[in-house]
Amino acid sequence: MMSANVALLIIDMQKAIDHPSWGRRNNSTTEINISCLLSSWRHNGKLVIHIRHSSREEKSTYRPNQEGFEFKPEVQPQNGETIITKSTNNAFIGTELEAILFHNGISTVIICGVTTNNSVEATARMAGDLGYQTFVVSDATAAFDKVDYAGHHRTAEEVHAMSLANLHGEYATVASTEEVLTKLLEKKS
Repeated sequence: MMSANVALLIIDMQKAIDHPSWGRRNNSTTEINISCLLSSWRHNGKLVIHIRHSSREEKSTYRPNQEGFEFKPEVQPQNGETIITKSTNNAFIGTELEAILFHNGISTVIICGVTTNNSVEATARMAGDLGYQTFVVSDATAAFDKVDYAGHHRTAEEVHAMSLANLHGEYATVASTEEVLTKLLEKKS
């Protein structure tokens, strides 16, 4: 049985991330893992919050009124599920996310989506700072190859791993989809 005070936050899972301009991505099973989490939340009638990015940047693949703004089919919101639109990397800034969590008595958030080193990390840090028990799902998040500040190419796997390392312990607990579904959400009898 799933705990009553836990919400699933699905961040920026829009068609925008499939655009070639993003480059190479890790965790090719991210959508499958998020779909498994989503199915469990729906089955248990628990709070699901879809967070959609609405970019203000002219060349962004996340701009409204284009295909990239649409949710990916694997994680399409159903009627009655909460959708929050954000225009910054942090899902708490300029949105009603905190109020929705408070109103629903949520004390634990499970975060999945993209990108690990951007919106996922920013939202997880804020959730941890606000006092939520925060979990980031390692195999239900993804990053892209990136050139670091010194000009060195970093693989998506390296970017992802460093972002998770930044979060684990201080801001959140990093867990796999299986751990979330089998260990973290079961009520002990």
